[in-house]
Amino acid sequence: MTTDADIFVIGAGPAGLTAAYCLTRETSSVIVIEKDPVYVGGISRTVRHGDFLFDIGGHRFFSKSKEVVDLWHEILPDDFIARPRLSRIFYGGKFYSYPLSAFQALRNLGIFTSAACVLSYAWARAFPIAEPRSFHDWIRNQFGERLFQIFFKTYTEKVWGMSCDEISADWAAQRIKGLDLRVAIVNALKHSFGRKKKAAAAGSDVVKSLIETFQYPRKGPGMMWEAAAARIRERGAQVLMGRELVELAYDEVDRLWRIGVATPDGKRENYTARHVVSSAPVRELVQKLSPKPISLLHARALRYRDFLTVALMMDKAEAFADNWIYIHDPSVKVGRVQNFGSWSPEMAPAGMTCLGLEYFCFEGDGLWTMSDEELIELARREVVKVGLAAAADVVDGCVVRQPKAYPVYDDAYREHMAMIRRDLEQTYPSLHLIGRNGMHKYNNQDHAMMTAMLTARNILAGERLYDIWQVNEDAEYHEAGASSAQAALASERLVPLKAKTRAA
Repeated sequence: MTTDADIFVIGAGPAGLTAAYCLTRETSSVIVIEKDPVYVGGISRTVRHGDFLFDIGGHRFFSKSKEVVDLWHEILPDDFIARPRLSRIFYGGKFYSYPLSAFQALRNLGIFTSAACVLSYAWARAFPIAEPRSFHDWIRNQFGERLFQIFFKTYTEKVWGMSCDEISADWAAQRIKGLDLRVAIVNALKHSFGRKKKAAAAGSDVVKSLIETFQYPRKGPGMMWEAAAARIRERGAQVLMGRELVELAYDEVDRLWRIGVATPDGKRENYTARHVVSSAPVRELVQKLSPKPISLLHARALRYRDFLTVALMMDKAEAFADNWIYIHDPSVKVGRVQNFGSWSPEMAPAGMTCLGLEYFCFEGDGLWTMSDEELIELARREVVKVGLAAAADVVDGCVVRQPKAYPVYDDAYREHMAMIRRDLEQTYPSLHLIGRNGMHKYNNQDHAMMTAMLTARNILAGERLYDIWQVNEDAEYHEAGASSAQAALASERLVPLKAKTRAA
């Protein structure tokens, strides 16, 4: 038996659910499948352990796009709270406020190291690397070699499990665009003299790495995506859990997709669709396509960094005030510590809190294959070693493994993705890639949603009005013309393709 739909969506993360939500405004003929048997939201889900809630990483709700912010509030109108951002860096046995406090950094580093950092920065600006290719090159140009060694090298290599010389400069340019030492020092001086910025609004000109407030659903980001899935079902579409894609075959004659899906009990379900929207990892998707694409070897070469969270439940009202702390110290394996009680008071019972220790790894390596008990004990030892809690405070623990959390920007990924894109667009015109893993593009949640919103518009219009590959980190969004459909979504790089053609 085969079920027919106009649009078949693979993955119920932020991108997949946003696409389905926007599509079901116009049609109910939408089916969404999700591999996880319990949670929607992908890496933005919220996990429940007893009376505790925690994220898979922390997910700030901040966007320069008014339309993305409006969509958040449309889906979840009454459940956002405004949260102050407070984060620090732990390095060399000392804590540094992030964004930096000028006098604290000077005190912690010492006057000679601080002076060496400034001189190193001056040298880098005077003699920049002309065409920075690696993360190391890019950071050296923006901050100087000395600060690269102190604040960037150890943490970045923890995150990616590879040398900073192997990581593409694209990742740095995308993640911390607009920030260099001069901007950081100006901001640090404002902090040191108590000049606080007003809360950043959508559309304001602010470096994302330095924002001081953000919105957050009171019971975590999963609250948003559970509400979105419920609305999609209310409109007559389907969100099917515990389903894994087995086969994705394109019939060029009928221009129809024939889709095979495995169910939780091991059976097979069959579907047909006119359009397929995929937020699944590109490497996995391409291997399931039929006929086999010529870019198969390029897809197999794509790499991913995996991630696990060890949540420690604490019999303590407040461990520390920060939302999260970056751990740059190489003596421990943990890369970042989340304090979910500071994200929202409703994430833990009264008088208790939950810390999330984040470990970056590769699926199958030593960390990934440790037992839950071993990981909880490791996290307990390391949280004590860093000085964030006492061992006696920890009363329970929980481990969540997240495969393919981060697409790797190595020195070859751009060439591989260029070939895959050309191949898929020519061979499978009704296959639409969206989101972080769907596009192998390290987007934040709001940009992943934007790729989905524009894809939904392309499908409903019956033509490719928008090039979603132009949506990238910290693009400058502004209103373009009177059309409310384009307001806040259209930038100079995101105007409809027809408009570009007319202008040319």
